[in-house]
Amino acid sequence: MQIIQSKLLNKLSGITHGFTTKKEGNLAFHVEDEEKRVLLNHTKLASLMNYKRETLVHMKQIHSNDVKVITKNDNFQNPPTCDALITDKRQIPLMVMVADCSPILFYDSKKDVIAVAHAGRAGAFNNIVKNVLQTFKDEYDSAMNDIYVSVGTSIGECCYEVGEEIYKEAKSLGLEYSISYRENSYYLNVSKILHQQLIDAKIKESNIEFSKECSSCHEKYFSYRGEGKTGRFSAVIYLN
Repeated sequence: MQIIQSKLLNKLSGITHGFTTKKEGNLAFHVEDEEKRVLLNHTKLASLMNYKRETLVHMKQIHSNDVKVITKNDNFQNPPTCDALITDKRQIPLMVMVADCSPILFYDSKKDVIAVAHAGRAGAFNNIVKNVLQTFKDEYDSAMNDIYVSVGTSIGECCYEVGEEIYKEAKSLGLEYSISYRENSYYLNVSKILHQQLIDAKIKESNIEFSKECSSCHEKYFSYRGEGKTGRFSAVIYLN
């Protein structure tokens, strides 16, 4: 098993993190995979990243912009329904699962607060990034200058063809800059939206990192657009 590391987050002490690939197996329970196999994949990942599986908090993701502050009731067996998680509790790993959407890791290095977010088209259009960062401010009094953000592999503009109705929706939201037009088709660049939202929220450019890989182009990732019925890869972060 080979976990992908963020060059940006690797510079910081206090956290353990990683992005998985197909090599670590499917980590989602809702994609018609055998539960035993999924549990085994989680157990192996927990061992590799040195955490206890039962303390991991993942999500029932619904393509919302809802952010959940972790409580004692949240654990592996009881995942909350939302698309972002945040905590200042140590040794509580947070996981986001994707298969073309953007997995986002956040870390406030001064307040020692972490968050994860699931941002597909809906999450980007509804600015889940803004909600996460507002929760950093409201719940932990975070300063934007102290927050680092690493966005993992997602489907790129090269492969994310959308219909005219999505172009019109993007335009109505002032996001037409994220749409390109070629060969009579529209293509969406979610990363461009997320980047602009991070900048608008006053996150420093030097504290932002995006994967340059496309999940649909590269066979090492699960891709809903490329494969249809498929598994989910993940991003995980926890405070040491």
